[in-house]
Amino acid sequence: MGIIKTPLKNVIDVTHLISLHYFEFANDFIFEGEAHDYWELLYVDKGEIEVTADSQGFVLKQGDIIFHKPNEFHSVWANRKIGPNVIVVCFECISPAMKLFENKLFCLNDQERNMIAGILKHGFATYRPPFDHPRVHDLIEWDDAPFGSEQLLRIQLESLLLSLASRGESLPQSNRLSGAAMERGEDELLKRTLAYMEEQLHSNLTLEELCARFHVNQSRLSDLFKKRLDMSVMKTYKNMKIERVKLVIREEQSNFTEIAEQFGYNSIHTFSRHFKTTVGMSPTEYAKTVKARVH
Repeated sequence: MGIIKTPLKNVIDVTHLISLHYFEFANDFIFEGEAHDYWELLYVDKGEIEVTADSQGFVLKQGDIIFHKPNEFHSVWANRKIGPNVIVVCFECISPAMKLFENKLFCLNDQERNMIAGILKHGFATYRPPFDHPRVHDLIEWDDAPFGSEQLLRIQLESLLLSLASRGESLPQSNRLSGAAMERGEDELLKRTLAYMEEQLHSNLTLEELCARFHVNQSRLSDLFKKRLDMSVMKTYKNMKIERVKLVIREEQSNFTEIAEQFGYNSIHTFSRHFKTTVGMSPTEYAKTVKARVH
């Protein structure tokens, strides 16, 4: 009778480590936000931190962990009171079981905190610093890294995920929801979007390009502009462009054909039509009113 070999199933299989960070943030730290096509976990080792995840804002306390799913826009702020210590691990895992972590918060127990400590221990032993630079993600292995340290890191990370998934429970989001965190996130996104629009008045910026620039979906950005400015994103951009055009007309340094070219219009007719729709008069009529006010 032959021996039966039983295959071992992997329900959670972490295939790649993207980055490993341990941050000791100042109490006024702000990370404006990003989205990427892999998983990210953020664990609060000390203090408190405010985070946004798509359309919601949360205040995370010591021992809390949040998972950002692929392509989810997220940002981070210190609360201006306590300088928090935060662990951030970015990784790739396409296992179907990862759906259990979408939109989830957890408060780690002692065993799970030891797993987080193990991830750091093996990560620091395997890879060269820095681990505290938010823009440095490359993981460069030590020449004399301990035998099996990468695998041990992976085992600790998968063990943490398995432990959390097997609980069958997470923190109710309402326990950590923060209107103030969400409002701050919206303020920052609006400020950065408007500043970028201002820089791009001489081009033909699209909604798709804006959303790609700030890693945000179109419905969220559109809702934000409607809520805060009572205007669509592209109407805001077009109005900003026309306000700048009016300034150029008043300076009398360029003719209308040159102005149309400077501001990315494909013809003088398109420029004139857009100007009249926004201002209520043609560029020529506007120039005459400017001269009449001067004289």
